Amino acid sequence: MDYQGRFRRAALALNVPEDEISRFVKHLRLSIGLCGGSGGVPVGRFGGSPRLPVGRDRPSHRGSRLPFVFSVDCAKLPKVDGSLLFFLDHENDYEAGRVEGDRGYACVVYVPVGTDTAVAESPDSEFVGKQYDLSATLLAEPPDWFPPHDEDEEDLSPFQRQSARDLERDMPHLDELRAVAYDLWPPDEGLASTCIGGYVDDEVITSIAEQTLAGREKAGEIVIPMAKWYSHVEEEKHRLTSEWMSLAFFPVADGFYSGSFVIRYDDLAAGRLDKAYSVTEFSE
Repeated sequence: MDYQGRFRRAALALNVPEDEISRFVKHLRLSIGLCGGSGGVPVGRFGGSPRLPVGRDRPSHRGSRLPFVFSVDCAKLPKVDGSLLFFLDHENDYEAGRVEGDRGYACVVYVPVGTDTAVAESPDSEFVGKQYDLSATLLAEPPDWFPPHDEDEEDLSPFQRQSARDLERDMPHLDELRAVAYDLWPPDEGLASTCIGGYVDDEVITSIAEQTLAGREKAGEIVIPMAKWYSHVEEEKHRLTSEWMSLAFFPVADGFYSGSFVIRYDDLAAGRLDKAYSVTEFSE
């Protein structure tokens, strides 16, 4: 389906100028909300045992098998073929990722269409989560740096205030355009337990931005005064949104943790899923 064309036609019907629509579409992303028990057509499965290519061992790290979280049949999603399987040892990923920078406790497996697969049973019952089917819903997702239409300017950071002024100049019909997007693809209102695609979660992209700036400082490329650190992080986050996308964002351990896989656009286009970067956050 031509989603951009559908949006353009709806916006043009409101007499929004074509150039303004194009600027908005450049930033609009569609993500896929996955939820269980909705009665829709299943596009994936949460929990249970994974189906891996015949002859492939279950992913492991440091001698321990990685728990299977969920799978998505991409053939039932727009413009993608094959399946994605997500594995995450959330407790070890949380600790090792924060302390050692070790991301080996998370793994994404891509299974191309037509690959012979078999159920990879686990001898450890704790590795087999409750199983249920997932159905999909398309969601409209403007970037986080689009200021909320009802937020006072005094509550915004200097970078957000400047962004708001730029948007007011370049997209005076921003509220109407945002309303069109939400009318075509309504927010999930908390129904989706898992999201595929879209913008990277704010905490995750903040972490990547901080690590990027810290690495450049350590290499002697830049010097950032402490008083300017936050504004530099915001600018870096804004730059990184065009390079990174969310591969998956989901709750684990009954919502006490959140798992996130992000990837650069060029790595995804080249099929380099081993470059996916995981961030596990403690939610409670």
